[in-house]
Amino acid sequence: MTHDTSRRWQMLAIAAVIIFVIWLLAPVLMPFAVAAMLAYLGDPLADRLQRLGMGRTWAVSIVFTVIALVFIGALLLLVPLIQHQFENLAENLPRYVEWAKSTALPWIQQRLHLDADVFDSDRLIATIKEHIGSVSSVLATAVAKVSQSGMGIVMWLTNLVLIPVVAFYLLRDWDTMIAHIQRLLPRSIEPTVVRLSRESDQVLGAFVRGQLLVMLALGVFYGLGLTLCGISIGPLIGMVAGLLSFVPYLGFMIGFVAAMIAALVQYGDWTHVILVAVVFTIGQLLEGYVLVPRLVGGKIGLHPVAVIFAVLAGGHLFGFLGVLLALPAASVVVVLMRYVFARYRESDLYTEPAVVAEPERIDVDVDVDVSVKPVRPTIPGDGGP
Repeated sequence: MTHDTSRRWQMLAIAAVIIFVIWLLAPVLMPFAVAAMLAYLGDPLADRLQRLGMGRTWAVSIVFTVIALVFIGALLLLVPLIQHQFENLAENLPRYVEWAKSTALPWIQQRLHLDADVFDSDRLIATIKEHIGSVSSVLATAVAKVSQSGMGIVMWLTNLVLIPVVAFYLLRDWDTMIAHIQRLLPRSIEPTVVRLSRESDQVLGAFVRGQLLVMLALGVFYGLGLTLCGISIGPLIGMVAGLLSFVPYLGFMIGFVAAMIAALVQYGDWTHVILVAVVFTIGQLLEGYVLVPRLVGGKIGLHPVAVIFAVLAGGHLFGFLGVLLALPAASVVVVLMRYVFARYRESDLYTEPAVVAEPERIDVDVDVDVSVKPVRPTIPGDGGP
């Protein structure tokens, strides 16, 4: 085995060990991942304050205080609004159930030619009563599990307290940690890794900061638009649609369907349905032609199908942590794939021309009768030959 081959196998083994350790520790990495994300978002502002002559600790303290105040202010503003919206939803819930039973389900039954007993409420209630014993046992088991999971609640609260502490120390020592990691890199690959890290940082910065602004703008737009249309739970629907907009078309579809149902139940006319459709159409145009090009840019280059696959794969492999980190990780993978593709285009595997073998000459003996019989020319007026 040559020296280059041995070195490549060593690097591959190190990368495999790191990935395996991350997968193994995924259940306990949530607070550290969230803290690292907060530190990454706050590092540019802390660096800017440092360039103004401020010490790192003071700069980090100011940034951390600003982030904490923004978070607390958002909670104070959103919690009463969310509580009011859920109370409004609870008050209107009987109307939604009645609309589904008297309008939506018969319409579906008529269009799909289903049996009349499929959506029979009396039959559903009788079925529930038949299985009430098993339901009670399931609930009892669930209550027992919850009562035994006191340690899980304690761990959740511990993680909640741990996030700001870890975020503060990561933000304070961010530049030192990056420099230390750079010194640990093998000298042969250090320039390439640094260049790819800078490109990844540009992509992540464009994605994380831009996408958060897009989600916030869409949530505010949908909430205000539905409120102006007279939808009582419009702010709640707009907030959900904005939060889910990081997955292409997911926030739009869920918000649009929910707003349509709310308009039909609350008003029962086509005017408000058309108004809801106008709001979401303008929102999609605003997202596609204004918000994403200006706030996110075209540096990420993730196809919508790739975004959906990344979210599903991240959730399957690492749970909620995987969903949280799926798109940033996919953005970094895009940078790495560009590098791999460029190296492939420069390799002999791609540039070596095709070798076309000349066909062998085959001698075939063909007997051809070259004798020519004399042909009498045709003379006008003559009877022919």
